[in-house]
Parts: sequence; C-alpha cells; structure tokens
Amino acid sequence: MNKDYYNTLGVNKTASKDEIKAAFRRAAIKNHPDKGGDANKFKEINEAYQVLSDENKKSQYDQFGQTFDGMGGAGAQNPFGGFQGGQGGNVNFEDLGDIFGNIFGGGFRQQTQTASARNRGRNIEVDMNVDFMESVWGVTKHIELYKNIKCKKCNGDGAEPGTKVNTCSKCKGSGQVERVQRSILGAIRMASRCDDCNGLGKKPEKECKKCRGTGIIKDSSKIEIKIPAGISGGETLRLGGQGEAGAYGAQAGDLYINVRVKKHPDFVRDDYNIITQEKISFPDAALGIKKDVKTVDGEVELKIPSGIQ
Repeated sequence: MNKDYYNTLGVNKTASKDEIKAAFRRAAIKNHPDKGGDANKFKEINEAYQVLSDENKKSQYDQFGQTFDGMGGAGAQNPFGGFQGGQGGNVNFEDLGDIFGNIFGGGFRQQTQTASARNRGRNIEVDMNVDFMESVWGVTKHIELYKNIKCKKCNGDGAEPGTKVNTCSKCKGSGQVERVQRSILGAIRMASRCDDCNGLGKKPEKECKKCRGTGIIKDSSKIEIKIPAGISGGETLRLGGQGEAGAYGAQAGDLYINVRVKKHPDFVRDDYNIITQEKISFPDAALGIKKDVKTVDGEVELKIPSGIQ
C-alpha cells in the first residue's frame, strides 16, 4: 500500500519547496524521539521529506505513487532503506537548522566554533570621569588595569623560548577529532574539539614556564586614552584590542570607556550649544550696557542692547 507523503507532512500537492521544508521542520520538532516524540512517526516524516523535497523523486511519486531510484519494486515499499537495520537515512541537517539544540552532544554550532573565537580575550568596561572643559577641548588620560596580558617570555605562543611549536599528532593539525555516534538516524559522524591541543592544531614542544603554555599572564597594564573634543556625557569609547589578551595567541578583547562629564559652575551643555547666565539690573536692561562675560575661550565683551527682555 502506497504511503501518502503529503498527508504525513500536512501539506497539499501544490505546496512550494519552502512550505514543504517548513512543514518538515515543524513535524521534526514535534516527533523527534530525543525530544520525547514517536520514533516511527519521525522515520515516516523524514522519508516523506526526502521524497517531496527532491524534484525527481516528487515527480515520480506524483505520477506513480512511489519512487524507484534504481531500486526496482523494493523502492515502492521503502525508498530509503536506511532506518531498518540501523543503516541511516539521508537527513539534511541544514534543512533541520538548529532546532535540535544539544541533541547530538553539544550541538553542531558549538562543536564547529573556532579555537580563535573560543579563546578570544574578554572585553573590559570601565567608567571615566572628565571635567567639563576636558570634554569641550579633549584630553589624554591614562589608566592602569590589572588584566590578562600577552606573556612576554613566549610572546603569547605558549612555548618555552628556544623550543618549537609542533603540529598536533592527535588531530594532525585540524584542531578536531572525529567520532561516530549511533542514533535513531543511524551512524552519525561528528567532529569535536581535540582535547590534546585545545583545538589549536598545534602544540608546544615544551610549555612556557611563566604562562604554563596558555600564552597569557595576569599583570598591570597602563593604557593611554584620548578623549575627543566635544564628547558628551553618557557616550562610550571603544578601544579595539585593549581588553584582556586571548589565550593561545587568540585575539584580544576590547576596552569600552563610559564617559561621565562633571558639572561646571558656570556652563551647561545643550547638544552642541553651551549656555551660561549673566544677571543685569533693570536700568542696564532699559538703557543697554557692555559687559564682560565668561565663555569656554575666556572672557569676552558682550554688548547688551537697550530694551532687552
């Protein structure tokens, strides 16, 4: 008896490729055995998708109610063999996306994360107070941070000076080792980080005694920070690579400076304008006057016209 693949996925015969894929994803999430679903139902869903997502197989199925693919009559009953006897099926994990999370031992995205990204140094965030005039004209500040820095003895490569850095013998320089895991889908070949070289693909012949092969140590570091002229309170400056150093030669993190501007007794900033106040008497307002007023450039003579409000 021929199977109704359209009914299995819950779509009609005019469904587009995108609609078929979306239906497959929904059904796979609901019925995957590692998520508490029905194993037999999941097999049927995968079988239906393998046919309906392939134009040639779909055409054969629409015309004859079955697919052959060079397998003769057996193809009509079980076009993919596979699931019986643990032979595995043609599951396209790109179509599944990341819907299975950590079903397969940590998830594909985690296992394919590069060593450089994994060992990248942490970002650092600090607050810095500047005077009002410093925010107007700009200023250079210096701060000292106690953080992970590159080991000066080995220059960050983790090897004792005078020794070599060799290709990892376990992963042959790839940074990954393969393993085979059995599941409802059959035998799945998976790559995981090499624990011998920490996924770097290389190993020091002799580890640096100062940093113990990590390439980083804790120490104080003085950093010069240039505050640009016209900066406003609440703005954040980013200094690339000035955060903590990355382990095993990976990229350093960034330093973020949250700027706080102190209040000034005479001036208030309004966007790009600076406001100050001067008090004058009623006669001066009626008759007009010349008065010295403070500005960020120093005192200037201001002519106040007669009759000013």
